[in-house]
Amino acid sequence: MKGIEEGYELPPEAEDDVWALTDRERRALGIDPLPASLDEAIRAMESSELVAETLGEHVFEFFLRNKRQEWDIYRRQVTPYERDTMLPVL
Repeated sequence: MKGIEEGYELPPEAEDDVWALTDRERRALGIDPLPASLDEAIRAMESSELVAETLGEHVFEFFLRNKRQEWDIYRRQVTPYERDTMLPVL
């Protein structure tokens, strides 16, 4: 509703299959990539006044705190790929 009420400008619509384009082609068209990880998504959300206003400060901070904890737990895991490729090197 805020976008309608305040007249947010929408970017031009994409007429191409965006996922069939290369990163370079998407950048040339001005299409920003989505976050590639939870960490990148958290950083984007932290700077969003719209999300903070929509959720309210208390819920916004609670959500960010939980997602940071989720990311921290995730990044401390050793994956099967890492075990399979790194252990033989040691």
